[in-house]
Amino acid sequence: MTEALIFSLLVGIAVGFSAGYLGSIMVLERMALVGDALSHVSLPGLALGFLYNFNPFFGAFAFLFTSAVVIWHLGRVTKLPFETLVGAMFTLALAVGILIVPEPELLEALFGNITNVSLLDLAIAAVVSVTVVLLTRRIFKKIVLSLISEELAVSHGVNVERNNLLYLLLVSLVVAIGIKITGTLLVGFLVVTPAAAARTMSSNLSRYSILSGVFGAVSSFVGIMSASSLNMPPGPLVVLTGVAIFLVVIARKLISSSHS
Repeated sequence: MTEALIFSLLVGIAVGFSAGYLGSIMVLERMALVGDALSHVSLPGLALGFLYNFNPFFGAFAFLFTSAVVIWHLGRVTKLPFETLVGAMFTLALAVGILIVPEPELLEALFGNITNVSLLDLAIAAVVSVTVVLLTRRIFKKIVLSLISEELAVSHGVNVERNNLLYLLLVSLVVAIGIKITGTLLVGFLVVTPAAAARTMSSNLSRYSILSGVFGAVSSFVGIMSASSLNMPPGPLVVLTGVAIFLVVIARKLISSSHS
């Protein structure tokens, strides 16, 4: 096992767990498509990283961070749903990104690359993943309360708008580091499918969020190992692994229901 593969696996486990954990809120909020659409906003930032030879993570996060703030502000002003604003933003970013990204790096930008993961990538992934999990855990119950009733949340001292902004920024961080593994087209999977699988297995919020992270980590690990063995882009195989987990969970639930 090469050093690059070890780094890739560690990055994948960290990113997969944090993305799944964060995605547990997204599934509860019924905003699954928001995570997928937001991932495409990073493409122009990736393109700039490739063009000017700096770490594409920083370019991706800069565009995601700016977009998250703009979307949050427009949501406050216009009262339009997040999914509407994200949809408009992602189509613009996707078009611009595809036009300016260098052709040799286009496949990597869209589907990920495990061959050039460095120690810096691992350090960034570790710090970001730990930060995302800790902050998500801190706001988890507050966001769930605001989902039940914003008025009730406000009466309990919850700053709903600040938590929404923080949540969008955390999604931006996870998407930016997840692009290395699955690419812009598929990174939305990491914050949706593991959480969807976990949701069918647990009604306990704490267990549900942890299980979402575990499914995300397993999907990344198995997908990256398979990609290394088959010499294929990791993104599609990470997704296929996660979908397989989801189908097994659904089948288990259907069998259990038929026996009860």
